[in-house]
Amino acid sequence: MPLGRKGIMSYPFYHMRSEPFWQLVPNEGYKDQSGLTVSSMVKLREIYSGAEMDDELFQFMCKPETREQLRAVLVETYFATEIRVKVLEQGQLNYAAYQYSEKLLKVAEWKKQFEKPEDEPEWQRKIRDSGFRRTIVNLYQHRCALCGIRMLTPEGHTIVDAAHVKPWKESFDDRPTNGMALCKLCHWSFDKGLMSVSKEYEVLVSKRVQVEQNLPGHILTLSDRSIFTPDVQKYWPAQDNLQWHRKRIFRSK
Repeated sequence: MPLGRKGIMSYPFYHMRSEPFWQLVPNEGYKDQSGLTVSSMVKLREIYSGAEMDDELFQFMCKPETREQLRAVLVETYFATEIRVKVLEQGQLNYAAYQYSEKLLKVAEWKKQFEKPEDEPEWQRKIRDSGFRRTIVNLYQHRCALCGIRMLTPEGHTIVDAAHVKPWKESFDDRPTNGMALCKLCHWSFDKGLMSVSKEYEVLVSKRVQVEQNLPGHILTLSDRSIFTPDVQKYWPAQDNLQWHRKRIFRSK
């Protein structure tokens, strides 16, 4: 894309319609035709259910060696020299974060103490942050654990953050049991001690939200409501971590 112009995922369905390596699959009642304008993700989902990829190309993409060869050709062919390294690094970061996320889902053992990593490189921190976010946001299906709001843009951007119950700088714990998906308001309120979670997994709202000049709005209606949790109970926030938050962060009075 030219500098200053934003690319979106719908463009290939218009500009690359005639390429031989895939076949566009329109939704029922629609027909793929030359000149059909697809200018947004909303329009894309309205017209197409997806695309079927050439079998031989798909097999190449499934194998690590040939997949990396394909990636290298694409980067060298279509990206400016000065940003090729950044594109390749981002691809490696995304894959490493995915692997870390999968690892977190498999961690079952309980440890009383996690060791602080020595001189953690910036690259490793990015992998850890991205992997933790991927794990938590997907487990909660992009829904805030405290208020239940779930909003996604057509491009897939979500309203929720991946929040540590007990801060990583104190726990060094990225397991799902130390995380919750929280919207921006609930995340801020949780970190400031204005909201927490009870032993019964119900929302706690501090009396401090009602101080003079505050207008807490819907926050007050959340008090004593059950939180939204992952479908699998072993991924629920651990009471050890919630107890730490109630004792150290939550403003009960």
